[in-house]
Amino acid sequence: MSKFPWGSDKRYNDFSGHFRKMFNGRVQKISIDAGFTCPNRDGSKGTGGCSYCNNQTFSPGYCDLKKSVMLQLTEGIEFFSRKYKSMKYLGYFQSYSNTYAPLENLKSLYEEALSHPEVIGLVIATRPDCITPEILDYLQILSEKQYIMVEFGIESHRNTSLERLNRGHSFGESVWALNETGKRNIHNCAHLILGLPGETEDDWLDQAKVISQLPVENLKLHQLQIHKGTRMHREYQQSPDAFPMFTIEEYLDLTVKYLELLNPKIIVERFVSEAPDKLLVAPRWGLKNFEFTAKLEKLLEERDTWQGRLFENSH
Repeated sequence: MSKFPWGSDKRYNDFSGHFRKMFNGRVQKISIDAGFTCPNRDGSKGTGGCSYCNNQTFSPGYCDLKKSVMLQLTEGIEFFSRKYKSMKYLGYFQSYSNTYAPLENLKSLYEEALSHPEVIGLVIATRPDCITPEILDYLQILSEKQYIMVEFGIESHRNTSLERLNRGHSFGESVWALNETGKRNIHNCAHLILGLPGETEDDWLDQAKVISQLPVENLKLHQLQIHKGTRMHREYQQSPDAFPMFTIEEYLDLTVKYLELLNPKIIVERFVSEAPDKLLVAPRWGLKNFEFTAKLEKLLEERDTWQGRLFENSH
């Protein structure tokens, strides 16, 4: 019998374990660049994009706008199928805001991806202000036959931080988007950054409580990183003291405290982000995702604590 309510002995509600159970096997996301932009890049809400964003930090080599969606998927699947013979695949519309286009354009792109014989669903990364009831209604229809997840860049629950990052949307819009996907039973994921300038540990732990009250199904956390070629990099060069970077130990401690307050129903996909070494300015931990997770699991065990241990008391 498992020790924790999510049905495993892990001390947090682990995404990869959840996915393996859901699909009865290994699942891999294949990134697709379909040429989208964002409203804080094209001038409708601003220019320059988010102050921290350099898209090169998470786009794999097979993502190439000159290639069709089908070709990007085929090349990505070829790459992963060499490593693992038995695997299922999700098309991951990852770069920029992947619902920021007329519905007819979206239908064409999504349905091209879903027509690949080895693709069983889609993960669609976007902003909470780039989704409409019409798009959600369409995704609801798709989700009746395939796995559909909408991944929202929320980043912070503080509007002052969102303004500072040049996000161009409010936290209220994030709440609306999560509620609307929840109502339609579309899978969702909330993406949040810990360590933003001007925020404190009290803010981050308050964020865990706030997010726990929303219909968030999956959660991606990561530490603030400074990437070359971004506005935040220039700000960091001018005022490094305004960006107090976590040590590994500090971030581990914060993550444990965050997990303790987090609703145990929320599935945690990620705790840290990795950027290519040539693009990363700070913090330079030299640690892979799986190495951080191993340290976190060890610390949870040492403290005999787990996700949601303080959830009921904090509400």
